[in-house]
Amino acid sequence: MEESEKSCESVSAKTNADKVDDVSTSQASTRRDTSVKSSQSKPRLKLFSKVMEKSLQWLLDNASFDRFSHYFQPLSKQNPQLTEAMHKQFISQLQTLVQKEIATVIEEGELQVKFEELDKLEELAKDTPQAAWRPSGVPEQDVCSGLVSYYKKQEEYMRIQLKKLQKENAGLAQKVQTCRENITNTEQRIAAGVEEWRASLENLEAFVSTLSPSEHFESL
Repeated sequence: MEESEKSCESVSAKTNADKVDDVSTSQASTRRDTSVKSSQSKPRLKLFSKVMEKSLQWLLDNASFDRFSHYFQPLSKQNPQLTEAMHKQFISQLQTLVQKEIATVIEEGELQVKFEELDKLEELAKDTPQAAWRPSGVPEQDVCSGLVSYYKKQEEYMRIQLKKLQKENAGLAQKVQTCRENITNTEQRIAAGVEEWRASLENLEAFVSTLSPSEHFESL
């Protein structure tokens, strides 16, 4: 009986251990997947950081002790240990300063967001059948191609503005023509009124001339 209980306990312990191992394996796999996704989601930023690291290393390699001591020859000859200590401090401070500047550029420039936007544009460009523009290597041709596009846009803009002006001019010309017609009609009415007045005056003079002097005096 005791042996069976021990056997059951050993089996239970083994099962629990297997479960713990499975959970640990699953967690490790999840962490690996997350790490892979994270590394895949930031390839451009990693490449940028790698380039900056190489540039910084090149800068530090060029700031060697020999070059540094060349500019402090009297001091390096009198106290080489002090010169070496100054060089080490200079290299350390230079490296720290450049790394801070790079971190500031990444943070303030929001390079991660910009790189993600660039990835999206690149992904969208895959479905575009037309090849993207690339410089030909001849600056004159590249500038001309850019100017042609710019001039075409300006030409289209000028055409639109010309149509607007033509439409406005046509409206103004119609208004001017209407005003001229109104002026002509007014002049005609005035002329007709003057003619009527002259005719009436002539009739009045003819009537007065037919009267005798006495009748004319009486009429007056």
